[in-house]
Amino acid sequence: MAIRAFISVDIDDPAILREIIKLRDLVVSTGVPMKPVEDENIHLTLRFLGNMPETLVDEIYNLMKSIKFNEFTIRIKGLGCFPRITRPRVIWVGVSEGAKELKRIRDELERGLRRLGFRPEKEEFVPHITIARVKGTRNLPTLIKILDEYRDYDIGSMRVKSIKLKQSILTPKGPIYRTLREVLAE
Repeated sequence: MAIRAFISVDIDDPAILREIIKLRDLVVSTGVPMKPVEDENIHLTLRFLGNMPETLVDEIYNLMKSIKFNEFTIRIKGLGCFPRITRPRVIWVGVSEGAKELKRIRDELERGLRRLGFRPEKEEFVPHITIARVKGTRNLPTLIKILDEYRDYDIGSMRVKSIKLKQSILTPKGPIYRTLREVLAE
């Protein structure tokens, strides 16, 4: 059976999560048509796996366990968007401190996933936490103003204590994420 999956760092610090939610709600309040990420689904994706055979779960878990990392701090800072400010599609909060360690973990995951038959991702990995997906252009100047105003906004720091393999179950009310496996820092 196929499942839709990804590997992530959960935002499990309640104070950090509250700040991200406040910023997301501010972005949503601009009136630009968008789909905000649900509170319980806010996370940092290390690698989206897409639809994959459920039989690969244990192999991916073994790969995740082979990546050695100590607990580390990430600073969540800055509001931004992809692909560009004049045509935002994905609204995110960024990562400043800890980005190198996230990239190292991601690069090791990528090498192992290629050996398991996953195609490499086209885009360069930029650590970020998606908070909304833009669906239209109404009120765009208001959103651009908020993006500009909060581009250096410092949300705070949190410890990364684990990485998780998650299943994404798509429903009409939005995705439901379920943790399949978790690897703790050393």
